[in-house]
Amino acid sequence: MQPIGIADRFLGAFLGKAIGDAIGSPIEGMGADMIYQFFGDCQSLMQPPEDRQLHYTDDTEMMIGVAEALCNDGRIVEEHLVERFVANLNPGRGYGPGAIRVLQVMSEGGNWKHLTETMFPGGSYGNGAAMRVAPVGLLFHSDLDRVWEEARLSALPTHVHPLGIEGAQLLAVAVAWQVLHPVFDPEAMYADLLRRAVTDEFRWLLSTAANLSADDSVSILGNGIEAQRSVVTSIACFALSPDSYVEAVGRAIGLGGDTDTLGAMTGALSGAHLGVGGIPQRLIEQLENGERGRDVIVALARRLHERFCATGDA
Repeated sequence: MQPIGIADRFLGAFLGKAIGDAIGSPIEGMGADMIYQFFGDCQSLMQPPEDRQLHYTDDTEMMIGVAEALCNDGRIVEEHLVERFVANLNPGRGYGPGAIRVLQVMSEGGNWKHLTETMFPGGSYGNGAAMRVAPVGLLFHSDLDRVWEEARLSALPTHVHPLGIEGAQLLAVAVAWQVLHPVFDPEAMYADLLRRAVTDEFRWLLSTAANLSADDSVSILGNGIEAQRSVVTSIACFALSPDSYVEAVGRAIGLGGDTDTLGAMTGALSGAHLGVGGIPQRLIEQLENGERGRDVIVALARRLHERFCATGDA
């Protein structure tokens, strides 16, 4: 088997995320039992009708904004990241009301920082920062401490709660791990994530996930919009099926709940590990290709890889 190149891992993470997001989107909010009743097992769930075009949500649109900002600046510059979020905003992508409100204030030049701090007590601890953070893990994968800090900065425009920030940091490091360590070692990955984890919530979840076997249910880890109820779940879904994009993402979406984000985060991890060649070609071809569609996502992944190569770390 030919080694998977870093460029293929970047592309796999981008497309893997967008496809997982798009497959999970139509069934967001459904329960696991209902999903199984209507769609069957993981394999069936990951075989949408061939005439169905896969449309991604705000998860991928905001990832595009992060990637564009990184391609332009080589690091997270808050004001430029905010500009990309505002420029790309398409409310039809399924943004939550809180996110729409923050982005509208950003576009109007208002005090959006005050809003993010006060709209929810202590700030949002949702998974919105984690769902978009994959490009951070990719660009800085050779320096995991840098990944941790840049992920924090990427979260701050919308998430100031420690759980929302830490969720983004953990997912970014997990993505980086797949590029930095071509041979997957779940014990080593979980050990590194546990070493970096700060809160009791994430430490417990990571410890629990590290001890799951392929036959165990990951539902104990959660399936909600909260960062602590979805980030480690996605990591575990990938870690239990590292050699199969279909099984990993199908397992995540099959949990129900926040299916688009679970699919997106798991898809980014699986794509980063397997490379673009590990994603079924039929699913890639079904991904929408209009404005900021498949071709734009592919080009952006290549731009980010070029930015990585330009740093001298390649």
